[in-house]
Amino acid sequence: MASIELCQALSAELAAGRTAGEALTRALAAVELPDPVRPLAAAARDGGDVAAALREVAPAEGGEGLLRLAACWEVSVSVGAGLSGLVDRVGVALRAAQAHRGEVSAQLAGPRATARMLAALPALGLLMAAGLGMNPVGFLFGSVPGLACLVVGVALDACGLWWTHRMSSRAEAA
Repeated sequence: MASIELCQALSAELAAGRTAGEALTRALAAVELPDPVRPLAAAARDGGDVAAALREVAPAEGGEGLLRLAACWEVSVSVGAGLSGLVDRVGVALRAAQAHRGEVSAQLAGPRATARMLAALPALGLLMAAGLGMNPVGFLFGSVPGLACLVVGVALDACGLWWTHRMSSRAEAA
C-alpha cells in the first residue's frame, strides 16, 4: 500500500532532521505513487498548502491514508505539533488496518470455498443420476415439473452465491 510506504519514508526523512517540505519531497521521490501526485510534490517543494494537496490526490476508494496524513500535516502546521510522531502513528494505524484486512480475507476463504462447493453439488447430483442409468437432463428439459425444478434450483443456487458474496463483502468492509 503506497500510503504506508509514504508514511514510513516521510517518518524516516523527518527523523533524519529534514524540514517537513523537504522530507515530503524526498519521501515522494522514494515511493512509487501514481501520476496525480504532481500537485502534492509541487506543494511540498514550493511551500504550498500540502494538506489540501494531500486531500486532492487522495482517491475516493482507499485514500484514507493520505487523508490522515493531510490531517496530521494540518495539525502540525496550525498547532505546531511534531509531525514525525503524528506520521509514525498514522503509519502504525495503516499497517494494523492492512493486517486486519488480510486476516479477515484469510478467515473468509473457507466460507467462500464452501459456498462454491455447495453451488457445484447439483451438477454432481446430475452426474450421479446419469451414472445410475437415469435421464435427469431429459426430465429437467422434457417436462413442465422438471423445468420448474430446474428454474427453482438455479435460482436458489444463484441466491446462495449472491448471499454469501454479500455477507463476505460486508465483513471485509467492516
